[in-house]
Amino acid sequence: MDQTLLEISHNAWLVMASLAIALMAGFSGLSLTRGASRLPNLQRKMTLVIAAIVLGGGIWSMHFVAMLGLELPIRFYYDGLMTLISALIAILMMGLALLILHFRNRTAVTLTTAGSIMGLGIAAMHYVGMLGMELCAPVFGFTGVAVSVLSALLLSNLAIWVAYGARTRGNTLLGTVCFAVSVGAVHYIAMTGTGFVPNDAFAVGPEISNEVMAMGVTVTAFVISGAFLLTGVSFLDPVTEAVSAPAVPEPHAPADPGPESEEPSLPPVPFEKEGRTQFLDRKSIAAVRAEGHYTLLYAGSEKLFCPWSISEAESRLAPSHFIRSHRSYLINPSFVTGFERKKDTGVCLLASTASLQKVPVSRSRLSEVRSALGI
Repeated sequence: MDQTLLEISHNAWLVMASLAIALMAGFSGLSLTRGASRLPNLQRKMTLVIAAIVLGGGIWSMHFVAMLGLELPIRFYYDGLMTLISALIAILMMGLALLILHFRNRTAVTLTTAGSIMGLGIAAMHYVGMLGMELCAPVFGFTGVAVSVLSALLLSNLAIWVAYGARTRGNTLLGTVCFAVSVGAVHYIAMTGTGFVPNDAFAVGPEISNEVMAMGVTVTAFVISGAFLLTGVSFLDPVTEAVSAPAVPEPHAPADPGPESEEPSLPPVPFEKEGRTQFLDRKSIAAVRAEGHYTLLYAGSEKLFCPWSISEAESRLAPSHFIRSHRSYLINPSFVTGFERKKDTGVCLLASTASLQKVPVSRSRLSEVRSALGI
C-alpha cells in the first residue's frame, strides 16, 4: 500500500453548512428538553429519545456534510456498516447523557458526567466514521487525536454546564453555541492532524458513494431543519422550570382574565371561612398542607381551610404546576424564593408568603422538586 500522503482541501461552503447543521441540531435538542424533567416518566423518556436522535443525528450529519466537502485527488467510498455504527454511537451517547441529566439530581458530578459522555460520543462518532472510508485510509496523529478529544470534553462540559446551569432561553442559546463549537472543533482539529493514503482493503459492509451519502445527509439535514423550525416557534413560550418570586396577590383577588393567562379555564379553589364556602384564585396559593382528611391553603398572610384531601388537591392542582414536595405538602414553584439542601432532604423557602416561610422536601421527592426549580 502506497504510504504517500494525499493532498487535501475543503469546500468552504460545505464547511459553513456543516457548522450550521450543528447549530440547528444543538438548538433543537436542547430546546426539546426544556421542561422535560416535569413530564411523566413515559413522556419524559419519549422526549429524551427524540432529543437524542436530533443531537446524535446532528453530530453525524455535521461530520458527513464536512466529509462531502473533503476534496482528495482520488475517489473514495464509505463502508455502510461502519457509517451506521458511527451514527448509532452518537445517538446512544447523547441519549445516555440526557438520561443522566433528567433522571438524576443535577449536581456537579452528574453535569460533568453527562458532559464527558457527550464529548466522548462526539469524538467516537468522528473516528469511527473516519475508519469507514474506503479506497483511501486515514492516518491519525497522536497530537491531533489528543487535542480533538480534549476539545470535545471541555466544550461539551461547557455546553452542559451552561445549558443546564439555569434553564433559561439565554442559557439554551449559549449552550447551543458551545455544542456546535464542540462538534466542529472535534472534526476540524482532528482533520488537521489526519493524513490520507491510498488503500484497497476489503470493506465490511456495502459501499456508499459520495453521491449516495449526499442524498442521505440531505434527508437528515432536512429533518433537523424541520425540528429547528418547530422548536424555534415555541422557544419563546413560558417554561415551567423557570422560577420567579412574584408579588403575592390578596387571597380574594379575582383571577386575571387577560389574554396572556396560561390557565384561563381552570376553576378557583374552594375554602371555608365565616360559615360559608368561598373561592380563591389558585395562582395566589403558595402551598397546600394536609390537615387530617382536609387541607390548609397558604396564600400571603392567610391560612385557609379547604375541604379537599391532599390527594384530591394534588390531582386538581396538577394542571397549575403544583408539585408534591412531601407526603403532607404541595408547593407552587413560582413562590419558591430559595432552596436549602439538607443531606438527602431539602427545604423550600417562601419568603413572600407570611403564613408559611418554609416547606419540607422529602428524600423521595427531592429529585422532582429540584428539577422543577431548574437546579
